Amino acid sequence: MKKVIGIISMVLFLFITLQSCVAGVGNAIEGQGEMSGSAGLFLAIFMLVSGILLMISKDKKGILITSIVFYIIGGLIGIFNVGSYSDLAVWSVLSFIFGGLLILHLFRNKDIYNKKNESKSDA
Repeated sequence: MKKVIGIISMVLFLFITLQSCVAGVGNAIEGQGEMSGSAGLFLAIFMLVSGILLMISKDKKGILITSIVFYIIGGLIGIFNVGSYSDLAVWSVLSFIFGGLLILHLFRNKDIYNKKNESKSDA
């Protein structure tokens, strides 16, 4: 599940980045002071970082938790800055869903992560 979420996040990075650039140009032209384009870019970067972390995590609890934190922070940045870029709400909720799925994965497989840590402490 982690690898699938990581790949989807990296693909969505490109799509969200392109949409955010268009929204940012629209924000600049309108001159209303909206930050939805910039917030979308931050969300895209947070999703990319989280996706890369998931791809390299190999059952390391710290890296998984870091990825969850990036998803949640990215979602918060996006959801609080939705303006004319209404797709940002969708991407923010998706970021929260990914974070939630990873939390569920962490609790479901906590015995795997605990065994890894125990075997390291025995050595």
